[in-house]
Amino acid sequence: MPPTRVSHPIFARLYERASVSLDQAGVAEHRRRLVAGLRGRVVEVGAGNGRMFPHYPSAVTDVLAVEPEPRLRAAATTAAATAPVPVTVVDGVADALPLADGAVDAVVTALVLCTVPDQAAALREAYRVLRPGGELRFYEHVRAESPGGLRRVQRVVDATLWPLFCGGCHTARDTVSAITAAGFEITELDRFRFPPGSALTPASPHVLGTARRP
Repeated sequence: MPPTRVSHPIFARLYERASVSLDQAGVAEHRRRLVAGLRGRVVEVGAGNGRMFPHYPSAVTDVLAVEPEPRLRAAATTAAATAPVPVTVVDGVADALPLADGAVDAVVTALVLCTVPDQAAALREAYRVLRPGGELRFYEHVRAESPGGLRRVQRVVDATLWPLFCGGCHTARDTVSAITAAGFEITELDRFRFPPGSALTPASPHVLGTARRP
């Protein structure tokens, strides 16, 4: 596969440091919940620097970790060496996964559907590579649930500097609706603010859930 030519070197350096602090603040527990009970073959889309790897349960037979950003992919490759399950890290993008139709039992996304250039295309790919009955496990920050001030703030920051400084991240995406529009059936959904008890920011509203390919 040719290189994806996705590069956010400044963001990657910042994220490597920030991801450690975020995990200590509670993200690690959300990662653990996200993959609890998974079995079989898994593709993780946007694996970043591999912070998800320690949480995969032993019933997972192998993980294909797809990451387009070179610095983060290198860090993920290092992390894969000590993962509790076999992990292979590859260059790739969410809307062109290097897998056959119906090849995996689960697709995992963690804080990545906000950054993909075409969210609908990424979800179509997730649907394609899942076997019938397979699961999409998703943990994302999303558009504020209620109309009002925070949604307006999200639209403003998305149209200005937020995506530029945050590796293409968009805060106002209605990811839950996009998942159902892609043909998935959502079977579990938890909405919460992160960090809990903190002041609202554009990235505060989070969801964690499971969707099934019929």
